[in-house]
Parts: sequence; C-alpha cells; structure tokens
Amino acid sequence: MISLEQIVRDPEKFRAALVRRGETPPIERIIELDSRRKELIQAVDVDRANRNKVSKAIGDEKRKPMPEEIVEMRETGDRIKAIQADLAGVLEELNATLLPIPNAPLDDVPDGLDEESNIVIRTSEGLTETHGNAHWDVATELDILDLEAGASIAGARFYVLKGKGAKLQRALASWMLDIQTEVHGYTEIDPPLLVRGETMTGSGNLPKFKDNLYRDDDSDLWLVPTAEVALNGLHQGQIIDPDKLPLKYVAQTPSFRKEQTSAGRDVRGIKRVHQFEKVEMFRYVEPETSDEMLEEMLGEAESLCARLGLTYRVLQLCAGDIGFQSAKTYDIEVWSPGCAEWLEVSSISTCTDFQARRNGTRYRPEVGASTKLPHTLNGSGLALPRIWIAVIENGLQEDGTIVIPEVLVPYTGWDRIEAN
Repeated sequence: MISLEQIVRDPEKFRAALVRRGETPPIERIIELDSRRKELIQAVDVDRANRNKVSKAIGDEKRKPMPEEIVEMRETGDRIKAIQADLAGVLEELNATLLPIPNAPLDDVPDGLDEESNIVIRTSEGLTETHGNAHWDVATELDILDLEAGASIAGARFYVLKGKGAKLQRALASWMLDIQTEVHGYTEIDPPLLVRGETMTGSGNLPKFKDNLYRDDDSDLWLVPTAEVALNGLHQGQIIDPDKLPLKYVAQTPSFRKEQTSAGRDVRGIKRVHQFEKVEMFRYVEPETSDEMLEEMLGEAESLCARLGLTYRVLQLCAGDIGFQSAKTYDIEVWSPGCAEWLEVSSISTCTDFQARRNGTRYRPEVGASTKLPHTLNGSGLALPRIWIAVIENGLQEDGTIVIPEVLVPYTGWDRIEAN
C-alpha cells in the first residue's frame, strides 16, 4: 500500500508518479478523507480529555458526581461513540480507496505505458535461429506432452506431461531449487497453496485482481497465483528481530491463474496456461540495500539460463508495464526457436515497502530501536513450463530426439529424449 503520509506531504509528486503508469489516482478524495480522519481523532481526544478531567476531579475530591456532571458524562460518552462510528466509516473508505492504487515506479524506471516501451538492456551470446518445430508438435510426437488429455480432464489451457516430459519438469525444478539453496543461499519453503484473503491482500493481489484468481467459496481460501503470495505472508503482522535481514526464501509451487487478461493473445501449446509450476525467489531486505539486492537477484536468475545453455535477454520494463505491487522490474526472456519468439521466464521486482505496509510486516534495525518497514523483492527462478519449452525446442536434433542440458543429466539419469 502506498504511504498515506507521502501522499499528503507531496500529492503532486505522487500524482505524477502514478500518471507515468497510466493511472489517475483519487488524490483529492484521499486528502479529504485524511483531513476528516484527523478532525475526528482530534474531537475524540478532546472529549476524552474532558471526561478524564471531570472523573479525576470527582476522584480527587472524593465525592459523588453531581447531577449535571452525570448528564455531561453521558452526553460525552454518547458523542465519543458517535464520533468513533464516523471515524470507522472514514477509515474504511480510506483503506478501500488506497488498496487498489498500485506502487509508484522508481525514478529510473523508463517512461511508457505498454510493452512497446520496454528496453532491452542486454542479450546473451547464442543463436536466435528458427527451425519451425514448435513444442506442441515435437513433444506430442515424442509422446511426452498430451494436450488433448489436459483439455479432456480440465478444459482449455490445461495439459498433461508424460514419461520423460514429466521427469524433465521435475528435474528442472529440483535442479533450480538446489542451485538457489546450495549456491545462492536461499532457505527452501514448502508453503500452503490455499491462503486467506488477508494474505492475498497483503501481497497486492486483492482486491485488484480478484477476477483472475481461483477461490474456494466454502472456506474463503484462495489458490496462489504465485508462491510470492505465500512467501510474502510468512511474516505478516510480525516484527522481524534485529540482525535477521536479509531473509531469503525460495519455493516451488503450482501457480493458478484464470488468465482472463490474455484474451486474444497466442495461447497455443503450453506457453500461457491456467496451472503451471514455478520456482520463486523472495527476499525481505533493509531499504538501504534494496537496489543492490534487485541486481543480485537478477544475476541469479540469469545464471540459471546460462547454465542451461539458453540464449536469453534482459529487459527493463517501463512504468506502464510493471506489476501492480512493483516499483521496478526486469524481465528475462529465453529464445524459443520452434515458437520463433522470446518467452518470458522470469520477472525480478522490487516492491519497496508497498507489500510490507499492506502486510503489517516490520523489522527492528537494532535492539531498542523503533521499527521500520522492510523492502520486499521477488523473482522467478525460473518459471515452468516455458523453460521446459525452451529446453525441448533448443535441444531438438535432426533425428527428432531432444538433447537435454548437461546440468540436468544427474537429475534425469538420461541425456536425451527419444520416441517410445
């Protein structure tokens, strides 16, 4: 959530930042509600002070209250209740007004309102040729992907991996988790896949993306669209002890998304589906280290693509294309020679203190110090099935077999996929 204090202190700066995202924030209404909030708090404080003064005088004088004092105290109590009810209504509207507002982009985020303004900042060495043999044909012929079975079981944009196709996905996930935990120093987490509404709100997914999420009506629990939601909830409502930051977590979970926003986009094969696996990195850091940590996480995700021998590129997203909770985002895309396109396999973002404020997460810099809001960062490390697609399409040989990256062989027990 955006800082109310920052909005009130410099509303035009905040407005300009959100305009860069294509947003028109209700600044005037926020300031009106905040002014009303302060007035009501002041009125309650005055009435409470007067009531305490009368009560103290009666106690000091060791006497019974006079009839007029009883009337005054009753009226004061009724007035406090009425003001508190008004205050609750103002706070509810203020919260409802602030929650749908996205994070403000950092100053070095490029201008632009859509992906056309994203900037390619580097491309790795490697081939970007095409061969026209897309994964939906190649993998189906090898009997490791069954799109018809997925549609029969669950409907459009679900799929079934079979045999070596299923083991390849398991190998990729296990290898990525091992790199993140053993090389990059993350702590592995196996979180719930169903979370409370408060947890979704804390991450920034509710209320903005309600229509793109799956929900169980009976329990009022929500299926995670990414492990980021659960990892962000690990410390909700808590104060993190001194010397604990940075906290680095990684998790492999399914992600569940209705993908209603992708109508009209290319959905052939398994590039854009309702359920997919992802290895997710997440950090809680001190604000002063946030920029450095973002670059470090980007390097970690890039290293996975390089170890797999994939050609990839890094983009910095423009203000209008960063995620709702993000203040700055890099995307990593790998080259897919069969689809003949770049496939996004990771988004690395800093959310500054946006999620921590929504989540009630604070930290204490040192013993006895006042609490502060940590910054949160997240990133895919990496997302399946698009990495699976890239391995299949880049590993295709002239004889129709698939040679898999050498780093995966210890996890699969074989180095190529052949027709059964």
